[in-house]
Amino acid sequence: PPPRTPILSPTKRRRAGLSVRLALAVALEASEMAGFAAGAIRSVFATSNGDGPVVHAILETLAGPDRQVSPTQFHNSVHNAAAGYWSIGAGSQLPALCLGCHDATFAAGLLKAGCEALVEGGPVLLCVYDAPLPPPLDALRPTSGAFGVALVVAPEESEGALARLSLRYAAQAAEPARSEPLAAGLRALAMRNPAARSLRLLESLARSEPGALQAELLDGRMEIEVEPCRAGRAFTS
Repeated sequence: PPPRTPILSPTKRRRAGLSVRLALAVALEASEMAGFAAGAIRSVFATSNGDGPVVHAILETLAGPDRQVSPTQFHNSVHNAAAGYWSIGAGSQLPALCLGCHDATFAAGLLKAGCEALVEGGPVLLCVYDAPLPPPLDALRPTSGAFGVALVVAPEESEGALARLSLRYAAQAAEPARSEPLAAGLRALAMRNPAARSLRLLESLARSEPGALQAELLDGRMEIEVEPCRAGRAFTS
């Protein structure tokens, strides 16, 4: 079944594609777990592929004799579609930034959310999501499964925080031993879905284990030090 999106009206829910529903579902869950109402804090949405089926449908239309693109399709094709649905559904007027960085989308999103939390002095919702592209686009950009992850990062520790994250950029390439999931069964997914590059961090959070992790960021890497909190929302320093 498609992910639940209770913050959307029935009409908007019918118009939203899988990637938008996925993003909203994990964003809502993370917000609620951190004790925030939907749209109550700043947000960063990150995706590499966006809504592939909509982009494919638009390209097919443009390649055909009738080149009239549906307004709804165009509305859903823009890279900030999920953030727009989130702001509308939650009735939020707070900033929502959208970015994409190919395979480094998760690291870029985490860096942006962490910097914004520190500079603005408040919590930021990070939502990273990606779903497969339809053929023939999938031949050029293979993506396995639909995967979404959302975290609330804050500049200071609070009740319910999962871990302290220390973020640092390094110019060297990421090391597989520190960036790939520890669980062998998750490595193929992590390599074939940009959002799933978060799995190494998620493993550490789920196990409440400290660690020195890495995530690919273009030609360099994000170095992520994880220190579990006793209280058991992630925050950055």
